[in-house]
Amino acid sequence: MRILIVEDEIKITQALSYLFAKQKIDVDIANDGDEGLILSEKDIYDVIVLDIMLPGTDGIEILKSIRKNGIQTPVIMLTAKDTVDDRVYGLETGADDYLVKPFATKELIARVKALARRKSNDYVGEIYEFEGIKYDVKNYLLYISDEEFKLPLKEAMLMEMFIKKPRQVFTREQIIDRIWGLEADILESNIEIYVHHLRKRLDDTNAKIETVRGVGYMLKEK
Repeated sequence: MRILIVEDEIKITQALSYLFAKQKIDVDIANDGDEGLILSEKDIYDVIVLDIMLPGTDGIEILKSIRKNGIQTPVIMLTAKDTVDDRVYGLETGADDYLVKPFATKELIARVKALARRKSNDYVGEIYEFEGIKYDVKNYLLYISDEEFKLPLKEAMLMEMFIKKPRQVFTREQIIDRIWGLEADILESNIEIYVHHLRKRLDDTNAKIETVRGVGYMLKEK
C-alpha cells in the first residue's frame, strides 16, 4: 500500500511516517497545500490523508481539484474543526472519511486500511479480472487459463496498477513514483524490463500491455 499525507505539522508527519512504516505501508509527505496538490494529482496512491488547514492550497481545494479530474482515490480529511457543518461540507465535497484532531494514531491507521480495502468496486475479495485473466493482488498470483503464476514483487506491483485501472494510460513517471518512490533515480529501461515480462505472460490471452508513444503504458483488450 502507498499513501500520501498532506499535513503542515512536521511532528505529526514524522510520527505518522514512522508508524505507517512499521505497518509496511509506504508514505509520501507533503507539508504544504501546493505540493500536496501536485502529488495527489499523480493518481498513484491507495489513500490520501489530507489536512484542511494548509499553507498554500487548502485541503478542500485539493479535494475539489482531484475529484474534478476524475481521481477517485479515497481521502481522509484531518481538521482541528469539530463542527457538524465542517464535516458535512468535507464529505459533500468528496471526502470518504473525516478525523478530528487530536486523533489516536491507531484509529487513523485502521481507517486508512479500511479505505484501501474498499478502494475499488471492481473486485471480489482481492481478485481482479480483465479479459479472462485474474490477479490476486494480496498474494501476487496471476491466473491465466488453468495456470497460476507467482509474480516477483516489482512485476506484481506493475500488474496491480494495470489491472485495477484497465484502459487507463500510466505515464512512466507515475510508474516510477508508485513502484520505486518519488526520490528514486530509475532509468526508463527498468520499466521496460518488467513490462516485457508481463507482456510475455499475456501472450496467449485477450489482454495486452500497449505502449502509448511518448507517454507510457496501458492494459487493454487485444
